[in-house]
Amino acid sequence: MLTGWGRTAPTVATVARPRTTDEVALLLRETGPGGMARRGAIARGLGRSYGDAAQSAGGLVLDCADLAPGFRIDPATATVTASAGTSLAALTRRLLAHGYFVPVTPGTRHVTVGGAIGADIHGKNHHVAGSFGAHVRSLSLVTPDGTVRRTSPENDPELFWATTGGMGLTGIITEATFDLVTVDTASVRVDTDRTRDLDSALALMSADDDDYTYSVCWIDLLARGASTGRGVLTRATHATPADLPARMRRAPLRYRPGEVAEVPRWVPPGLLNTWSVRAFNAAYYSRAPLRERGAIKGVGSFFHPLDAVRGWNRLYGPHGLVQYQFAVPFGQETTLRWIVERLAAAGVPSFLAVLKRFGPQTPAPLSFPLPGWTLALDLPADLPGLAGLLRSFDERVGAAGGRVYLAKDSRAAPAAVHAMYPDLDAWRRVRRRVDPKGVLRSDLARRLEL
Repeated sequence: MLTGWGRTAPTVATVARPRTTDEVALLLRETGPGGMARRGAIARGLGRSYGDAAQSAGGLVLDCADLAPGFRIDPATATVTASAGTSLAALTRRLLAHGYFVPVTPGTRHVTVGGAIGADIHGKNHHVAGSFGAHVRSLSLVTPDGTVRRTSPENDPELFWATTGGMGLTGIITEATFDLVTVDTASVRVDTDRTRDLDSALALMSADDDDYTYSVCWIDLLARGASTGRGVLTRATHATPADLPARMRRAPLRYRPGEVAEVPRWVPPGLLNTWSVRAFNAAYYSRAPLRERGAIKGVGSFFHPLDAVRGWNRLYGPHGLVQYQFAVPFGQETTLRWIVERLAAAGVPSFLAVLKRFGPQTPAPLSFPLPGWTLALDLPADLPGLAGLLRSFDERVGAAGGRVYLAKDSRAAPAAVHAMYPDLDAWRRVRRRVDPKGVLRSDLARRLEL
């Protein structure tokens, strides 16, 4: 029984745990019409896609977390070659010891290299660095016929970009080589500004985000009236040893990720409701500094604060959660503002709502980021009226030339998603070329008719 991180749509599949590329190739060759899994196969990493992207009901799921480990740093090019099953948590620990950092990290370190490419993840630095796929030099891909292909932006670029953001539907990634960032410490220097409303956050981010490597704004979606969309904007750059307190300078690259709590296996429904989240939001906003400069934070606490609470998705109770993340182009701020106002008016409880500014997009047909704004929010899956509310958001986002994120989606309609991704047909042509029998299938692919 498998679910995504949202725990909303469990399905049953046969799970295999290949340890080598040869085992992956054998499993794929034995799948498909007349094979051991006629419902198809899909890869799975650490299960952090929120919806059904790494599930295949009645089919075969290849758990790739144990693929033969690979870790080779090339100092001459500042790149690393790692197996697809390597987690960003393990990678970060090993890279920092050598004075390097990953080029892009999402809000959790519990993501594999293969998953980072398959979902073309983005982080707090997209406005200056783009998505993960923009930093990949090459990757090894096992296609359903068992062939191992080495592809890159120069070698079969159509397949490379169809795989980047392709949600595992063009092949099983087994290894990748990608760029690294050189750092002198395992800390960042953080500037914080408390913003009074959504417009002030947008103005501040537009004015000088480019002066920072990382930028993210927490939004209070329950604030109304003149405070609608108020937030806490945190922006950062990598710290130098001179920035650190004296006690930290002796080991500036020491990595302290840490976990401080674990949510019980069972949490009653309704724990996160309008009243509890309103109280949390008010406290978080009031405790944030009005304006603070140069605070030092470890990369773990800055990039992955929720990882400090193991199993935090269980806070939403047995019905799970839906994460809704959308992006709209610059010039479509009215759509962003309309959605924030609708959420506030409906009293929708979301204690985790983050606004970011996107930079240039990659050529990947199914990659989510586009130049503009993105808002991500977690919502209780059993919230009354949620389905209709999100459908109305889909309509406005699509009409604005925006899109929803496939790695987060668990409920969108096929027609809405097809309209949001105008290069879908080009992606399908590549998919048919490498998988003419349709061996690679997931619950998401079936639901969205990809």
